[in-house]
Amino acid sequence: MRLSRKSDYALRAIKHLCNLPKGKLGSINSVAAAENIPREFLAKILKDLTRSGLLVSYQGVTGGYRLALPAREITFLTVMEAIDGPIHLNLCTELGDCRCEEYRTCPLKYFWEGQEKHFIKALSREHFGKYKKSKK
Repeated sequence: MRLSRKSDYALRAIKHLCNLPKGKLGSINSVAAAENIPREFLAKILKDLTRSGLLVSYQGVTGGYRLALPAREITFLTVMEAIDGPIHLNLCTELGDCRCEEYRTCPLKYFWEGQEKHFIKALSREHFGKYKKSKK
């Protein structure tokens, strides 16, 4: 499994926004420049993150984006699932998508299910409160 470019950019955008001063909004242009993300692609990502409830958007010349939740409540898992949907490491773990005749008894299926559970647990523990820069 490889992290999608869209999820990678979403994680970087959230990291950037969580480090803005309190009350400051991040514009598409400022996030794109700071994180080296193509502006048009970022606009779609920020729209998805807003639709999923992770960001709040403000329209207009002075508009921009801010986190909808405290950084410590936003996990890597919530961001990645907002962008790419549920995490699956293998077709066997996608309910109803495995066409293998041995689906019910296959030892590989149980291996992938276990690995997927560990990965999801790790992603759910990793939150953006850890990535806030300390104020000096």
